[in-house]
Parts: sequence; C-alpha cells; structure tokens
Amino acid sequence: MSGIYIHIPFCKQACHYCDFHFSTSIKKKEEMVLALAKETEMRKSEFNDEVVETIYFGGGTPSILTIENLRFLIEVVYSNYKVVENPEITLEANPDNLSSDYLIELSKIGINRLSIGIQSFFEDDLQLMNRAHNSLEAKKCLQEATKYFNNISVDLIYGIPGMSNEKWLQNIEMALSFNVPHISSYALTVEPKTALYSFIQKGIIPQPEDEVAQEHFQILVDKLTENDFIHYELSNFGKENYFSKNNSSYWLGKKYIGIGPSAHSYDGEKRGWNVSNNALYIKSILQNKVPVETETLTKADRYNEYIMTGLRTIWGVSLDRIASDFGDTYLNYLNQQAAKYIEDELLFVHENILRTTKKGKFLSDGIASDLFLLNLE
Repeated sequence: MSGIYIHIPFCKQACHYCDFHFSTSIKKKEEMVLALAKETEMRKSEFNDEVVETIYFGGGTPSILTIENLRFLIEVVYSNYKVVENPEITLEANPDNLSSDYLIELSKIGINRLSIGIQSFFEDDLQLMNRAHNSLEAKKCLQEATKYFNNISVDLIYGIPGMSNEKWLQNIEMALSFNVPHISSYALTVEPKTALYSFIQKGIIPQPEDEVAQEHFQILVDKLTENDFIHYELSNFGKENYFSKNNSSYWLGKKYIGIGPSAHSYDGEKRGWNVSNNALYIKSILQNKVPVETETLTKADRYNEYIMTGLRTIWGVSLDRIASDFGDTYLNYLNQQAAKYIEDELLFVHENILRTTKKGKFLSDGIASDLFLLNLE
C-alpha cells in the first residue's frame, strides 16, 4: 500500500513562523492545477504494482482550491492509478475557507478527512502568528465541519511566547469540546528566513523557551491521554481507528509519490524532491520533465531514518528488524548508544522493541540523533 501527496503551493497570507514553500499570489492557480494533474499522470509508471491507499492535499493552503479543482485532481489519480475501495483522502484547510457550502461539496467529491489549521483559539496568538482567520472563525468552522465529517484533525501550536499553562490547557479543552478524533500539535519553532525569526532578532517578540514548550507538551499528553487519545507519534494523537493513514505510512517507511513544487517522494531506496519554485515547476512540466532531484539512501541513511521515525512513534524500533535488515554491527552499535538512555529512564526495551519512556518522549528527536551513525560500511 502506498500514498500520493499533492502540494498546493498557495496561501492567502504568510504566517510568521512558516518556512514551507508557497506563494501568496494565486494568478497561476489554474496553470498549477493542470501541471499537478500532468505530473500525476507522468509518474504513474512509478506505481505499476502499487495500490494507492491515501491521497493527501497538503500545502500551502489546499482549501484555496475550488471544488472543481479538487474533483479534477482526484479524478486524475483514479484514472491513472490503482486505488483501494475506500482510500483516506485528506484536505488540509484553514478555518476562513470552510463555509458550509464548501464543506458539503467537499464531502460529495470523496474528501473524507479534514486537517484544520486552527493553531490557537485566542485572538492574540493568531495575530502574533499572522494567521488568516480569527478566533470566532476557528470555533464556527469546527461547529460546521463536524456536521459533515467525522474524521477531523485539528492543528494546535504550543510554546508560544507569553502563553501560560492555563491558556494552553484552555486551547486543548476547546478542541476537545468539538469531539474531534485527532489532534496534531507542534512546538512553535523559529526557522531562519521567517518573519518570526526577524522579530525575535529585533527584540519585538521574545524567544520561545524550551522549558515552557516541554511543560506544554506534558500538559497536552496528560490531557489527551485522559480523553482516550492514543499518543501514536511525537506530535500526533488519535482516537482508536483515527490515526492518519497518510502520515503513518511515512513513519512506517511505505512508498509515496509527492506531486507539486517542493514535494518529496520515497520508493524504499531513493528519496526525491521537486524544485521549490512555482514558475520553474510549471515550465518544466510543460516541457514533459519532472523537475526532481533524487538521492539513493545508503544503508546508514536507512538505519538513521528508521531510528528517527521509530522513536517518534508507538511502534518503536524493532531490534529484530535492526539485526535482519542491517546486521549485528548496527545492532551492537545501537545497544551501546542506547544504554545510557535506558539507564536514565528515557528509553526502554520491551519484547525486543526499543521505545521512549514518557519522560523521554519530548526529547525523542535529540535522543535519535545521538543513536545515528555516520557510516559503518
């Protein structure tokens, strides 16, 4: 089973923290949709024997597209690939785009999962982040969306400068009040070349603090666990049967094709990424060339990726798989590197699977990088 990711590189306005590829000009939207359709068609030979289980519209802001645009792109996938009977088709959306009419039409064209970028229910946070919606729209869109969709994920951001633990808890409780079955939550990170980075450099906004983010993370884990959410990946919490199939396929190392500018692809051995420039992307596709760069992953690369994704998820890192896929040298190296974290109760081994403890979860990326190796060949 595999997935198709379609990157929609347009946004109404630039959020201060975002470093994803997008444009705030939608002049070339129709040309882009045709180019995305053409790339989808051009790459079908990569999935000859694969069955598509998930279609994911990410971005950018995919909810900028019209119903006709989305219907057309879904039809292109269906006419060029083998698709399972009931695929998970996700649309990332912003609250200001989700009118009742739009939601009703989305449900008719096969979209069966929404990932809604709420980020916060508080006006001051939304303004600090330069989100395109306000607090009222955040609540109103969830009231409407839950009428037509039962598979909804809400995005929330923690560690925002000045956000108290109490305020963060209110954000989580507000999301829970809409009975959504999935929540994705991320610490506010400061990426170079973003407006947020510039404001912090100039002293306009204080630097987010790691200690605050760690406290918020623990509040999040405790509150969602209390409410029957399963913490299945570092930033993702789902009720039973509501894990994101699309994202889970990345963490479990399944194949996927990324369509659109800046989209990434993976076939088990090679990773590819498309050019991050809308004009160059369209020009190249019109010349029947996919503007993609690829790298073949070394054994060490594949080991490092498995460690990183494994430690972030409830599936953990199988020591049996390390031995069978990578050999004893890798297994011995892992055991040696993991020993101090096991001793500090940040990692544990159960039934030959290495996982992070509750205390180690927030630190999983740092721990994983310490278990990486450069090359054992």
